[in-house]
Amino acid sequence: MKIKLLSVLASTLFSSCLYAAELPPLHSDTEPDRTDWTELASKYGPMPAVDSKLKIGGVSKTLTNEYWRSLGEGYKNVAKKNGFTLAYQAAANEDDQLGQLSIAETLLSQGFNGLLVSPQTDANLQPAWETAKSKGIPVVNVNDAVMPTAAWYVGNVQKDNGVRVANWFIKHHPEGGKVAIIEGQPGVYAAGQRTSGFRETITANGKFTLVASIPANWSRERAYNAAATILQQHPDLIGFYANNDGMALGVVEAVRSVNKSAQVAVFGTDGISDAYASIKRGELTGTVDSFPVLTGEVAIEVLLRLIDGQKISRVVSTPQALITKENADAFSTKDNDKLRELLKQQ
Repeated sequence: MKIKLLSVLASTLFSSCLYAAELPPLHSDTEPDRTDWTELASKYGPMPAVDSKLKIGGVSKTLTNEYWRSLGEGYKNVAKKNGFTLAYQAAANEDDQLGQLSIAETLLSQGFNGLLVSPQTDANLQPAWETAKSKGIPVVNVNDAVMPTAAWYVGNVQKDNGVRVANWFIKHHPEGGKVAIIEGQPGVYAAGQRTSGFRETITANGKFTLVASIPANWSRERAYNAAATILQQHPDLIGFYANNDGMALGVVEAVRSVNKSAQVAVFGTDGISDAYASIKRGELTGTVDSFPVLTGEVAIEVLLRLIDGQKISRVVSTPQALITKENADAFSTKDNDKLRELLKQQ
């Protein structure tokens, strides 16, 4: 017991010292202090022994979106394997910023040893972060809004999502054409980076015209309406990039409603099961999968290492892959070990 208490005390002192350091605002895509998910064991050694008395909290955007349910599945996999307590909670919807903040503050008041948070905006969980800092409790920011003050972040390179889709259009439409973006929530780091990645890459090619870039706030219905308007204004459009899969599936419906499925390619982001099913049916052209179950497992491993007292890079980057009909079957595997090997080969 004495050894365990000393370990917890050392961990708390370590966290307090690191929080006390002055860190520049975090830009997770370009932060130089980073480690790839495949390098954790080689860089920091094997996973430390985990105290079964630990209490870890996960604070998600919402459980109405499959992506966030899958992220929680990753957390739960590690908790079950190691026998510690995990509480995974989420706001009622992706606009309930105060509700999400209340969840985080409640967990902090209940003696949890660390938090994994996926903020709805870059700022709404800042008060909870300040509370955690004052208590020396490590908080890991996990995909996709980014708190500028975050000491640790786990997630993919958000800008690369848009870059990968733009490169698909450049390869498959060498003649160019008109394209459009359906953005996520304004002011959220991930949405801005995904949009910028697509816009900068596609316009730099010189053969494409970006005719519209409209926020739909992660809503499938709003994405449908925005896409319908764009298609009416630009009947010769050749493609859409949506910042998440829910919106992309709304765009697919809008494209189908005007009988332009053969003409208009539609890409999303996240890799939810409905997106995979739509790709296999020949509806959605593709998605950039960021593998939320694996991301959840990596994020909670990082938190456990921090609690153990390890000094981890500010950013731990997780994998992503462009999924189309050609590789959808391979990446659909439910065998997590097989998926990890497949991603390491990329």
